Amino acid sequence: MSMIIMRYDLRIPPVGSPAHGVSASGQYSACLEQVQWADRIGLDMVVLSEHHGTDDGFMPAPMTLAAAVAASTQRIGINISAALVIMHDPVRLAEQIATVDLIAKGRMSVICGTGYRQEEFEMAGLEFKNRFSALEESVSVMRQAWTGEYFDYRGRQVKVRPLPHTAGGPMLLMGGSTPVAARRAARLRCFFSAATDDQAVADAYNEECAKEGFQGFIMLPQKAPGFVHVSDDPERDWVRLAPYVLHEAQSYGEWQRPGQSSVVHVHDAESIESVRASGVYAIVTPDECVALAKKFGMLTMHPLMGGIPPELAQESLDRLERDVLPILKPSGVA
Repeated sequence: MSMIIMRYDLRIPPVGSPAHGVSASGQYSACLEQVQWADRIGLDMVVLSEHHGTDDGFMPAPMTLAAAVAASTQRIGINISAALVIMHDPVRLAEQIATVDLIAKGRMSVICGTGYRQEEFEMAGLEFKNRFSALEESVSVMRQAWTGEYFDYRGRQVKVRPLPHTAGGPMLLMGGSTPVAARRAARLRCFFSAATDDQAVADAYNEECAKEGFQGFIMLPQKAPGFVHVSDDPERDWVRLAPYVLHEAQSYGEWQRPGQSSVVHVHDAESIESVRASGVYAIVTPDECVALAKKFGMLTMHPLMGGIPPELAQESLDRLERDVLPILKPSGVA
């Protein structure tokens, strides 16, 4: 059975951009309406992302939105991918995650990351070179916090209550794209969510897990599209969606650091033709959507991507429900 994901970062391209035209409040409202719909019809996961200080308002507070999602849904999983944990006080973050997990009754998971945009580190007053040691400290602190007992944190005694719904805290995964990151995840006894399908990364993780005596798990991404729009006329909709696709692809390209690798990074995003050829973005008929789901075992719906207006996004979601789900999930809600 294919997993169907609803992803959100809720960017609103700034004035002057060809993709500008919707309001932030309207997009946030549309997001909550869409996740309620996804919960009702049996989709699998809501994924929320985090960045800070971007001109397009990339979501900076996914825990806040996750609480709203948890309160307005009953069964759909909620994942933060990735939470930039070092941008936050780890004790306060542990409290926020525990609160969301209580509201969600255990439906939450978190992929922990450091971030990579220099501007974010400067705004947070953090040293970029210290990001990995800070990540390890944050994960350790959150796990201690979820015991509900006093522990020492930088010379003072702290305690976090109430306990999260999930014993020991929600599942924490580590994100990354290098063998070093994979080994770090194993040492921290975390599952690993790789941002690359490089076999060397998987080998490093599995080798380090064996050394640690930890039964780990690595999620290697397939080269599936990071955005799927279901259309009755894909050629028409490539034209309609081009400004939003280009905004996301080009901004991600500008953020990439030397040596950074990601299966959703378009290396040549100068034109809509090159972005389309990358396969990262898919505008497909219902039949083609079914074929994608069966090939990769998953679909990533990013309905408001790059500032897509809710009414245009809804056209895709309506086709997904009417023409795709009866084939992929014939029994309805799982």
